[in-house]
Amino acid sequence: MCVIYYMKANRPTDASIILTYRCPMHCKMCNIWANPTQGSEEIKADDLKCLPQLKFINLTGGEPFVRTDLADIVRVCYTKSPRIVISTSGWFHERVIALAKEFPNIGIRISIEGLAAKNDELRGRQGGFERGLKTLKTLQEMGVKDIGFGCTVGGANSADMLELYKLASEMGLEFATAALHNSFYFHKSDNVIADKAPVVADFKRLVDMQLAEKHPKSWFRAYFNMGLINYVNGGRRLLPCEAGSANFFIDPWGEVYPCNGMEKDKWMQSMGNIHQCQDFMQLWNSEQAQSVRDKVRSCPKNCWMVGTVSPVMHKYIYKPAAWVLYNKMRSLCGMSATLISRK
Repeated sequence: MCVIYYMKANRPTDASIILTYRCPMHCKMCNIWANPTQGSEEIKADDLKCLPQLKFINLTGGEPFVRTDLADIVRVCYTKSPRIVISTSGWFHERVIALAKEFPNIGIRISIEGLAAKNDELRGRQGGFERGLKTLKTLQEMGVKDIGFGCTVGGANSADMLELYKLASEMGLEFATAALHNSFYFHKSDNVIADKAPVVADFKRLVDMQLAEKHPKSWFRAYFNMGLINYVNGGRRLLPCEAGSANFFIDPWGEVYPCNGMEKDKWMQSMGNIHQCQDFMQLWNSEQAQSVRDKVRSCPKNCWMVGTVSPVMHKYIYKPAAWVLYNKMRSLCGMSATLISRK
């Protein structure tokens, strides 16, 4: 049972919903595939009817397209948010295309870790790159706009990241990045970037490439990637973490967490379970949820992931905007971006 907290928290704007831990890929940086959920246990479309109105919902996994009821889930989510983005390997090409035909405004991010050889090595399935790229090309031919790559970057693939970015730019696709990390969500505790220097150097090149573009959206992505450099170097977050206040994650069993970066050996605590509250805001304003928010303020991880960074970049826009304006001018003068470091 949820107990109402005496002071109401701010309404969340962003949500990520982990629909399943089932996955056809065998990624080296992620052990979800070795810890699959049972389909009968996973949250259903009706369970999500309790969600509040949001600005953005990310549907992720595992592989969301293993869910035969994914269209029902998307249909419910569109009653809660105008923008839905699904993170997928693209392995189930026909299912992705069928869903996009029913929901032409859907966002799709194909997780690709490099060009063909490197991607298939890291994701553990031959032909994964080919299928993912085929899916993106088909979506593009259909006129689906919100599509692109997502890449988790470590020492094994930072050079390929740059080539993948060039490919995305040539195709006119979105390009999202994350740095190699550990989390309960990945079922991993041994991910590490041993040799940081080349990874940082490749991220610096990416930042300069993005600042050289004409679109302001790319400049702010450069700021985000500068934050990844700071994270790889072990620095403190460039912006406050408001996980559990601006955003939340729901796991396949309905547990609500402030983020997906927590680790059991550091700290991990649920804000509540959606199965136990008919009204999500009852859970959101509970003493249990507030206790988690209090712990977020002293979280030792200093994560820098788009799910928790995007909301605060919008809230504290003057900070990234100041960096963007200064470094765009440097870019126009042929100079590299200035690093941000918070030790």
